[in-house]
Amino acid sequence: MTSRPDTGSTERRIDAQWLRSGPPARVLDILKRDGEEARIVGGAVRNTLLGLPPGDIIDIATTALPAEVIKRVEAAGLKAVPTGLDHGTVTVVVDGKPVEVTTLREDIETFGRKANVRFGRDWRADAERRDFTMNALFAGADGIVYDYVGGLEDLAARRVRFIGNPATRIAEDYLRILRFFRFHAAYGSGTPDADALHACIAGRAGLEHLSRERVRMELLKLIVAEGAVPALIAMADAGLLVMVLGGVPQVPHLARMAEIEAALGLAADPVRRLGALAVQITEDADRLFERLRLTNIEHHRLISMGEGWWRPSSAMEEQGGRALLYRLGPEWFGDRVLLAWARSADAADDVAWRRLASLPQRWTVPAFPLKAADLMKRGVAKGAALGTALRVAEEAWIAHGFPADASTIAGIAEEAARSVAAAR
Repeated sequence: MTSRPDTGSTERRIDAQWLRSGPPARVLDILKRDGEEARIVGGAVRNTLLGLPPGDIIDIATTALPAEVIKRVEAAGLKAVPTGLDHGTVTVVVDGKPVEVTTLREDIETFGRKANVRFGRDWRADAERRDFTMNALFAGADGIVYDYVGGLEDLAARRVRFIGNPATRIAEDYLRILRFFRFHAAYGSGTPDADALHACIAGRAGLEHLSRERVRMELLKLIVAEGAVPALIAMADAGLLVMVLGGVPQVPHLARMAEIEAALGLAADPVRRLGALAVQITEDADRLFERLRLTNIEHHRLISMGEGWWRPSSAMEEQGGRALLYRLGPEWFGDRVLLAWARSADAADDVAWRRLASLPQRWTVPAFPLKAADLMKRGVAKGAALGTALRVAEEAWIAHGFPADASTIAGIAEEAARSVAAAR
């Protein structure tokens, strides 16, 4: 890597507590001495300039080679984990917090997540290998920001723009198509950058070659971003969203879900939003499970939505709501109610829907009070008849409004035992 003059210094400066003290500051102090340099890079700089939290993991770029990084870190009594030595990355653990340290590099050849790299000392070359201009900002320990690719101007304009030729950046890793829309949803404003959008459309066939796990990760992050709805509309208009989902997206339903979550003060839920976007029937849930390699828990939630999202309604009485909550549990109940609400014509501040949605906070689901022994004492034998009697008794208990008094419960048990005996 040929060294060039470091002319990226700007008048901008970030002032953050995490830069003055704590794990990142300590690692910077270890690395930026004896002829080596180190700077914070990427999301932490971008977010701080936007007045946002820096993120869970802070990235540091350095001129020191990986072996030197490990040597210095361990000499300082810290743990160094060689998480990606081929790409020059060492994870430094400070007070239980990870800090990613990567040697300046140039990607010589790229193929997906893999790349042949050459380490060096050129800050501009390291910036130019990254994806978006707003992600290629560096900050020294003194807070001075270094910008080699126009990231500050794009950040001020809330414009997500690829570094260099968008088609080249995308061909290096086709996941950058999804990352473009995710970053636009999180940090962008207005219409997406035209050159970037055109390159995403032109390179869309590359989406089919991505691992399902990586697509899942990006999509679930995208749909909970603040600007998810306009970003998804842009993806749908470009024919990209149907490729990702393998089915017809329902962006208006997701938009309604976002409105309802906001009205209720709920955090954006990626699985619930995915259900609103793409699940009408259980087969949709199965398709998404395979296409995105969802977790089993995510799959089961989507199946529950597909099985009966249309059953709740704003006209549902309290007893009906309690019966549904008892059978589904709070999470699945919330999924179905909010999805039915999102697909109704009712407003996001509808009083009846709000009352139904708040049922898990107003009513604690009781445990079914009868056991097998209670039915056996009433003459029901072990086996299929006992299971039938328990189911009959539970349905009667629900229909009676979940009574807790002993006499009513005993009567339910007696009636269930008689009904099973009569059926034999």
